[in-house]
Amino acid sequence: MVTSEAVKTELLEIRWHGRGGQGAVTSAELVAQAGINEGRYGQAFPSFGPERRGAPVQAFVRVSTHPIRNRAEITQPDVVVVLDPGLLPVVNVATGLKPDGIAIINTRKTPEQIRQEFKINQKIATVNATKIAMETLGVNIVNTTMVGALIHATGIVKLDSLTEPLKGRFGKLAERNFESMKKAFEQTVVKEKE
Repeated sequence: MVTSEAVKTELLEIRWHGRGGQGAVTSAELVAQAGINEGRYGQAFPSFGPERRGAPVQAFVRVSTHPIRNRAEITQPDVVVVLDPGLLPVVNVATGLKPDGIAIINTRKTPEQIRQEFKINQKIATVNATKIAMETLGVNIVNTTMVGALIHATGIVKLDSLTEPLKGRFGKLAERNFESMKKAFEQTVVKEKE
């Protein structure tokens, strides 16, 4: 697992996979803002194209201790985050994932099942973000829930660093989003690469 200390001393690049309308861009922005609030540099942006609601989309995040000058899409991420498990049979989410990288996936399946079914050789983290979001938020929107899984698996930022960005983005709903994030943080299972 990438430790919090390691994250603070280097650049971490994350590629989010979701569908239009699922909030991948919002999650990327929240993580970048939390990194900035912790005194580092952050950058978040979507992949632009002819996306429509429900179509596969990507968003990107960079967090670093040094200024970030690269504005290109992330083709060799340290981390991939998958909001919609239905993308796994359609999109090779692990394309370009660094050998020591990690795939963080919203699924009911175990990391072992994901590894076997989709041939992801890197470290894998899984969490049933859909179930958590339904229980906590009452809707099947898992973007903030998956931020909790990302934090558990990488230590990129502290959970508490999301408090202000969540309030700024969601207002009265921030507390429920934080609770969903916290539950995912606690329930994420990480399996080392084989």
